[in-house]
Amino acid sequence: MADLPFPLSGVTLVVGPSNAGKTRLTARALDAWVAAHGPDGVVVFDFAPVVERDGRVLGGRLTQFTTPPDGAWYGVLDAHAPRADSDDEAGATRLAADNAARATTLFDAAPAEPTAVFVNDATIPFQHSSGDRSRFFDYCSSAKTVVCNAFESDALGVDDAVSRTEQRTLAALRRWADRTAALG
Repeated sequence: MADLPFPLSGVTLVVGPSNAGKTRLTARALDAWVAAHGPDGVVVFDFAPVVERDGRVLGGRLTQFTTPPDGAWYGVLDAHAPRADSDDEAGATRLAADNAARATTLFDAAPAEPTAVFVNDATIPFQHSSGDRSRFFDYCSSAKTVVCNAFESDALGVDDAVSRTEQRTLAALRRWADRTAALG
């Protein structure tokens, strides 16, 4: 099994700023789980937008670091990066609402009663008040392990509606998690 800084049981939240290694660590955890237990019951939600800034990719999908195995369910949201893709707060709020609405279709499509859940960029579906965090928490409750990563930094703002909602979501994720691994 991979040398991970946390056990593959319960709920682990991996946090940090952009390019701190959150996605890479989540991919390692996925690979370690599959190596030990196989892909049956594995659910992967990949909510990460792909953002390029100054010729550098910020964030991105788990597939940069691993290939979700055959037999696992892999749901990808073609997500907006609300604060980066918009010129104003109203536009960012609209994009966040669109992410929340489209993420609902992934939650609807995911198999019931997962064994292990891996989530890349867990706050994206919940950067707007219409995102239903409790539905997500309920969904994950039957899993033996959950590994989520989430952006944690003031670099993209703190005083706009999307950032405030994201901060509330991050606080809820921290309360829900059994442990938090902070990177960067």
